Amino acid sequence: MPSPVALFVYNRADNTQRTLRALLANSLASQTDLYVFSDGGRDETSWAAVREVRKVLHDVEEEVARTRTLNNIIIVERPTNYYLERNIIEGINEVFQHHETVIILEDDIVTSPYFLTFMNDAFTMYRQDKRVMHVSGFTRIELETPPTYFTPFMAGWGWGTWRDRWQEHFRHFQTREEALQDASPELLEAVEYSGVFPCLKDLNRRPIPWDICWTLAIRRAEGLCLYPSRTLVKNIGLTSGTHYGHLPAWCVRLLQRYEYDREPYEGRIAVTRQEPVTSPTIEAAMKAALTDWGIRYTWIGRLLRRACARLRAPAGQ
Repeated sequence: MPSPVALFVYNRADNTQRTLRALLANSLASQTDLYVFSDGGRDETSWAAVREVRKVLHDVEEEVARTRTLNNIIIVERPTNYYLERNIIEGINEVFQHHETVIILEDDIVTSPYFLTFMNDAFTMYRQDKRVMHVSGFTRIELETPPTYFTPFMAGWGWGTWRDRWQEHFRHFQTREEALQDASPELLEAVEYSGVFPCLKDLNRRPIPWDICWTLAIRRAEGLCLYPSRTLVKNIGLTSGTHYGHLPAWCVRLLQRYEYDREPYEGRIAVTRQEPVTSPTIEAAMKAALTDWGIRYTWIGRLLRRACARLRAPAGQ
């Protein structure tokens, strides 16, 4: 039986619809169980949006019952607002009560038709090799060969893991001090790619994002993440969502682009056995891709950034 998928949704009905449509078009969808964790609202406005999302979910549930486009769909409706971190962490743990692997999607991840195939092939190929802790369907760097590669860097857009890796290593930290306890300067420098990817500032947020906790877990365990040579997912929520701003999409496009914003590869990517090791070439490419969070500014964006920097500078400088 293929790995189940856990989909986490909140208040974006259109994005949820697109994510579900792409998932249903996957080659293994009819054999796959889908768990959907629908977070509750914070106020009446957000509850109205949540109800729209849940209507989409129940419409798809009725469709699946007729067409068997999924093996099964289980909808979990949170009665209150759990927020992203709690919803994801508790949802993953719920799935792991019944399954040994899980594929995680959020409500803005559109997958290629062979995304599920790639993820399941990777789970099978590296089941016994605990050095491989994370499988990603998204890649920031694209290669001609080989079909897959390894890096310690963790990407959270369309990913999966094994129960034993998650339960042994993941811990949701409550404070920055707790997260960095006993962390060596070398580990911290590696996590931030010598400062070009300052992700550790997320440890100051409350709650601390789940992905920086998983990143630290993988680094501490000296684990690796498996990636495809071409991206199998596209993030359609880059201008909205819990962890992004709320500028209009046209305004974002006027100021910047994301270097990794590519259409999903439509073909199948073979998962062949490779020794899980890092490559200096890959790590150099990853460091370049992570610089400035992968954002490349237009001339208008560069001018605006310089103007904002001058406004923020102390008087006299």
